[in-house]
Amino acid sequence: MNIKNYPKSFSHIGITVPNIKEAVKFYSEVMGWYVIMEPSTVKKETDTAIGQMCIDVFGNEWEEFQIAHMSTSDGVGIELFSFLHGKKEAPEFNPFNTGLFHFCIQDPDIEDLTNKIVEAGGKQRMPIREYYPKEKPYKMVYVEDPFGIIFEIYTHSYELTYSSGAYQN
Repeated sequence: MNIKNYPKSFSHIGITVPNIKEAVKFYSEVMGWYVIMEPSTVKKETDTAIGQMCIDVFGNEWEEFQIAHMSTSDGVGIELFSFLHGKKEAPEFNPFNTGLFHFCIQDPDIEDLTNKIVEAGGKQRMPIREYYPKEKPYKMVYVEDPFGIIFEIYTHSYELTYSSGAYQN
C-alpha cells in the first residue's frame, strides 16, 4: 500500500503529577484548560479494555493510579496521571539528554500568564524575551508549574514565530 506522507496532528500529552486534584486546579484556574474528565481511579485488572491497556503500558508494578483529562482551547488533550508509588519531587531538568524536553503553550498576554503561574506556586525560569526586538511582538519565556514541570510560553503561533527565520541574520 502506497500512502502519501502527510503531517499528523497533535492529540494529547501525558503528564505525571504528584497530586491530581492540585494539578487539575492549577491547570484549569491558571491555564484555563477545560476539565473533560474529573480525576478518577484506575485499578489494575484485566476485565476491561482500559485495565488491560494500562497493564500493557505500565507493566505489573502498580495497583492503581488516578487520571484526569483536560483540553486546551484548540483541542489538544492533557492527560494527567498520579501514581501512589511514584516519586513526588520535580524531575531533573536536563535538556541535553534524549527525551521530552518541554512542551509549549500559546498566550498573547505572556506577562499576565507568567505572573499567574508564579502566584500559583510556579516559577519564571528566565526573563521574557523577544524574538524580533523592535520589529515584531513575538515573545517567549520558560516557566515551571508548581510541580516542577517545565514548559514554554509563546505569544504567537509556532508557524508565525519561525516562518520569518528567527535564527537567520
